[in-house]
Amino acid sequence: MNPAVFLSLPDLRCSLLLLVTWVFTPVTTEITSLDTENIDDILRNADVALVNFYADWCRFSQMLHPIFEEASNVIKEEYPSENQVVFARVDCDQHSEIAQRYRISKYPTLKLFRNGMMMKREYRGQRSVKALADYIRQQKSDPIQELHDLVEITTLDRSKRNIIGYFEQKDSEHYRVFQRVANILHDDCAFFSAFGAVSKPERYSGDNIIYKPPGHSAPDMVYLGSMTNFDGIYNWIQDKCVPLVREITFENGEELTEEGLPFLILFHMKEDTESLEIFQNEVARQLISEKGAINFLHADCDKFRHPLLHIQKTPADCPVIAIDSFRHMYVFEDFKDILIPGRLKQFVFDLHSGKLHREFHHGPDPTDTAQGQEVQDVGSSPPESSFQKLAPSEYRYTLLRDRDEL
Repeated sequence: MNPAVFLSLPDLRCSLLLLVTWVFTPVTTEITSLDTENIDDILRNADVALVNFYADWCRFSQMLHPIFEEASNVIKEEYPSENQVVFARVDCDQHSEIAQRYRISKYPTLKLFRNGMMMKREYRGQRSVKALADYIRQQKSDPIQELHDLVEITTLDRSKRNIIGYFEQKDSEHYRVFQRVANILHDDCAFFSAFGAVSKPERYSGDNIIYKPPGHSAPDMVYLGSMTNFDGIYNWIQDKCVPLVREITFENGEELTEEGLPFLILFHMKEDTESLEIFQNEVARQLISEKGAINFLHADCDKFRHPLLHIQKTPADCPVIAIDSFRHMYVFEDFKDILIPGRLKQFVFDLHSGKLHREFHHGPDPTDTAQGQEVQDVGSSPPESSFQKLAPSEYRYTLLRDRDEL
């Protein structure tokens, strides 16, 4: 039997102090600095990575640094595994090629990555430890709601785009691929799953994925590709979840303006779904080739009264179609003309050619006037952009460039 060891009172106090310090000292983490050598490996291996793109001379970046570090410490205590959550940063002055790669146009910019894939929506919330930590907790939560009875499908919110996966087993490659896609697109669709005996009636041909469009009249659509093909499932669900014509709100306005594309907007009353459907159909019919050159949007007339007043319209005039080029706004003459083949397409082409801008300043182009009719310089000026005011603010970011005039 080993003899007992007794510590003197000073030694005992010292030991207790060390123990208390060890127990109550918070976990501190180093923010991972990314460069061209390590960025791909670190982001690819991270379940979730929040990356701060900054410049040392930017005062907003300087203000964010201690907040970002403290938020990292808080999250590290909750997710201690090395690759669960990574807080990282890129010095954009030192690594301009990385900044160009991710199209950084303002400092600081906080972008979210999942296993190396950059998410479409960057973090635009409050810059506080609590807000950043809550954001990461939300990103780590399961975006898929499990159904325990197929009767629950009848209670789904049919104003949303719903994706339902039916699987034999939860512990399967099929479901893991579905999870990866849901983690990326959960802001655009509501995701549900069912397993085993619950899902069996819907698995007559094996595991499958169903898309339920908004409303009760549109039929369900079934994914027909391989259930282990991530790219195939992702592209199929993205096509269903991200509509060609998106709604603009005050919440997503900054994000949409920063995409840098002019807006083609339908202003309509919220209950006027008929005009929206006509607009959606004509955009798909006439302007699908313009996707990537202009953003197709719809807006609630009541909520966006100010832009309407800018173009001398009121909610009583809705539905109204307009273009906002971020310099000026241009009005489509009559909503009913949208049904004339090619008329909406020509409106957009006239923006790109500069014709809309010229005609506002100088009147109709000579080619548009009747033979023998005198061309007069009317000297008018188009209304200034209204949606430009939703763009990232110079009171919150250091902005790097201005857009060209259209």
